[in-house]
Amino acid sequence: MDYYSPMEAALKVKPWPKNTIAAGRRHSVGIAADGTVMAVGDNKHGQCDVGDWRDVVAVAAGNVHMATNTGNAHTIGLISNGTVVAAGWNKHHQCDVNDWQDIAAVAAGWRYTIGLGADGKVVAAGRNHEGQCNVSHWRDIIAISAGDWHTVGLQSDGIVLAAGNNRYGQCNVNDWDNIVAVAAGYLHTVGLKSDGTVVAAGRNHEGQCDVSHWNGIVAIAAGSNHTIGLGADGTVKAAGWNKYSQCDVDSWRDIVAVAAGCTHTLGLQQNGIMVAVGDNEYGQCDVSGWRGIGLPGESFRACSGEI
Repeated sequence: MDYYSPMEAALKVKPWPKNTIAAGRRHSVGIAADGTVMAVGDNKHGQCDVGDWRDVVAVAAGNVHMATNTGNAHTIGLISNGTVVAAGWNKHHQCDVNDWQDIAAVAAGWRYTIGLGADGKVVAAGRNHEGQCNVSHWRDIIAISAGDWHTVGLQSDGIVLAAGNNRYGQCNVNDWDNIVAVAAGYLHTVGLKSDGTVVAAGRNHEGQCDVSHWNGIVAIAAGSNHTIGLGADGTVKAAGWNKYSQCDVDSWRDIVAVAAGCTHTLGLQQNGIMVAVGDNEYGQCDVSGWRGIGLPGESFRACSGEI
């Protein structure tokens, strides 16, 4: 397939990325080309109960760092008509999104959910103890990402906004410019620049922010403590914590989309087949049998009405 920079893609179709794969704390989600959804992994709270979803164009999986008191998760689906569905843990009302309308993109953090409206405004549901849901005043947003306790929004002018926990400076992104994609991890934030280079802010104890030497990148993903970059040539780079081999992606080829969970990484090949590395305790990496996963560009165009 042809590779377009995120900025070029935004000019060709509506500038809202549609994630067809998502990785959570202990589960993985993918959208088939027909709009149905598959999920594997931990289903303690029903986060994998997505088999009856239809006409889905984007998914998000609630992710969280590894700790004894974490693991509960939820899954969000964006329907082609701009409405949103949810499944899984709802203690903090993070799944109370059924009344959302005209949504163009979704993101899921720990205990909260973010929705980007087609008008560039942002809505939120769920836990707000760190101010991660204080985004209602944002305007002209074209992309969003949700970390554990902080939320990142990309404006159409390439400027980045952030709200929530800033203990390690993960929200210190106001001086970034020419950004075309953002990703939020546990305590770090990553930005993809229009020239294919990558910037990062926040906690770097595991080297997850050591990405300044990357180039030729067209997509990024942030796990709890690792960062993934997709190259224009279909290869993948990784930096950060690798205890579970979640960064062992050097051999991947023909990749068109990536997703990073707490301790595992997903890749979508051009042929619609999935690959995965990392922790598989709950079967979250058992995606090799999936077929026909929708390519990001297909979902982009379907939602914009171009096909």
